[in-house]
Amino acid sequence: MGISKRINTKKLVRVVALILGDLVLVNLAQFLALYVRFEFSMSTLRESGFLDSIVRFAPAYSLMCILIFALFGLYNSLWAYVSLKEAVHTGEASALAGLLQYIFMSMLKLPLPRSFPAMNILLLAFFIVVERFAYRLIRTIQQEYGYERRVRTMLIGAGAAGDMVIRELSTSPQSHNRIVCIIDDDRKKHGMHLAGVPVVGGRDRIAEAAAQFRVSEIIFAIPSCTHSQRREILTLCQRTGCLIKTLPGLVDIANGRVTVQKLRKVDIEDLLGRDSVSVNSGEIGEHIQDKTVLVTGGGGSIGSELCRQVAKNRPGKLIIFDIYENNAYAIQQELLRTCPGLDLAVLIGSVRDKQRVRQIFETYRPQIVYHAAAHKHVPLMEDSPNEAVKNNVFGTFNVAQAAMDYGVETFVLISSDKAVNPTNVMGATKRICEMIIQMFARRAEKTRFVGVRFGNVLGSNGSVIPLFRRQIETGGPVTVTHRDIIRYFMTIPEAVSLVMQAGVYAKGGEIFVLDMGDPVRIDDLARKMIRLSGLEPDVDIQIVYTGLRPGEKLYEELLMSEEGLEKTANNLIFVGHPNGFSDEELEKALDRLYALCQDNAPDIADEIAAIVKTYHREAAPLPEHSGEEKVLIHN
Repeated sequence: MGISKRINTKKLVRVVALILGDLVLVNLAQFLALYVRFEFSMSTLRESGFLDSIVRFAPAYSLMCILIFALFGLYNSLWAYVSLKEAVHTGEASALAGLLQYIFMSMLKLPLPRSFPAMNILLLAFFIVVERFAYRLIRTIQQEYGYERRVRTMLIGAGAAGDMVIRELSTSPQSHNRIVCIIDDDRKKHGMHLAGVPVVGGRDRIAEAAAQFRVSEIIFAIPSCTHSQRREILTLCQRTGCLIKTLPGLVDIANGRVTVQKLRKVDIEDLLGRDSVSVNSGEIGEHIQDKTVLVTGGGGSIGSELCRQVAKNRPGKLIIFDIYENNAYAIQQELLRTCPGLDLAVLIGSVRDKQRVRQIFETYRPQIVYHAAAHKHVPLMEDSPNEAVKNNVFGTFNVAQAAMDYGVETFVLISSDKAVNPTNVMGATKRICEMIIQMFARRAEKTRFVGVRFGNVLGSNGSVIPLFRRQIETGGPVTVTHRDIIRYFMTIPEAVSLVMQAGVYAKGGEIFVLDMGDPVRIDDLARKMIRLSGLEPDVDIQIVYTGLRPGEKLYEELLMSEEGLEKTANNLIFVGHPNGFSDEELEKALDRLYALCQDNAPDIADEIAAIVKTYHREAAPLPEHSGEEKVLIHN
């Protein structure tokens, strides 16, 4: 309330000041119009009697002008953002005021020279425009002559967005930037000026121009470029050592919502992300709309995003099932706020609890199940392998069994690239989960069981990027397990949208593989994050190599050599043929595995290895060239 009153008071003072200024200028303009008409002779002006006419009509004319100016909105514009639009409105209002003055004074038989209306209108419009542009002019002069106090800034992009940035920075009281040069790859713009700022060249001149113009900050203003182009340009900017900021999305640009506050620092996602993932939202909507959807592990990184995207597709009911009540509560409150019409049930429990799982299926009868509940932290599962088996393997078995028994239409398992030739317990248990759903796919008459396999997602709980951020914030060191370790990355929303698309494609028994793009060297990732923080690796923040953790690979694969790949309608989703194995042998092995994990057997890894023939407990060597992983996807 207090803030609102201060804002209203400030606006009232501004309007009153404008009105008082306008009253002075209205009368000054008509006096000068007569004074010029009589060739600057005051004695001749007095003898003409015209001065008495305008003095007698001045009170009415002044009030009339103020009302006309208000009608044309001249008291609602912000001084700092006055533009050509306001100038046109000022001219129109001045013309109307001058015309009405002449008509009323003629009706009252108050004489005026025939040249007076035109001269009065021109002078009035000129004075009012100058008055309203004065604030902007003063700020521009301050910027031009006080620029050393402002941050010298390079702008990337000489398009419409770049123009908006320059104008915003030149008028906003919160701005501390002065654009001194512009980079744009369009050669036609080189040597030209945008809002008075020179376009000095293309991306190849970024480093040179940053040094030449003593740039401290860089603003990226090409919201329409592809992510690969964005990544390349931002990498060049990063090498200058300047602070890098970027614009909001295209929607904000289109709506004109480019403000100093919306400029943000470039994040690591800007450098690692990929071109926009395309999915058939119509197909996904038809698949989910009006159906009851269950998401196990719905409070986790992947599970919560699944809940968000399911909620947007108007399900009949969404059921969130999670063992961790804090996460479940957080996504519940978010969905209640963002999707007020959603029929939502949030249930606490474990997928290990067979009776609890069956109770949920009995009560809610879900038609689609996304099974995201799992232990996923590789080193922790090496130390607690029985827990990985209980949660991942038999949690999946419990949910899959209930899905088949209660006639679920589609069951989607969230798997991992670590299930391929696993070197750790977590990956091996995920491979067993894939085998379980393939077994159920062969038995189920109604339910389509599929798995979706992908790599790391940016910013997920327990992933390397949040860890690096915390380490940088505390002054380091940043810990990297190995100089050559590489990983695939995808954003959580992208991965989830592809998971949902794969669910649409499900026929039963498939293991869908997501194209994760190019692999990223974790050492390079750490160095980029340090530089994005305005620091220098190994100078301001040390990088320490700690060695591979138990069960950790130097690189991850996305499919096994014996699995063939087929394309789907989406070029980022592939489907692998199920590997052949005996369902009877798998069941017997699961019985032995269950008994061992219930006894917390220390040698349970041996039984896991007996089931997963590709499980090797030593990390795989680095391939000779990092392009090999990409071949695994596209061959």
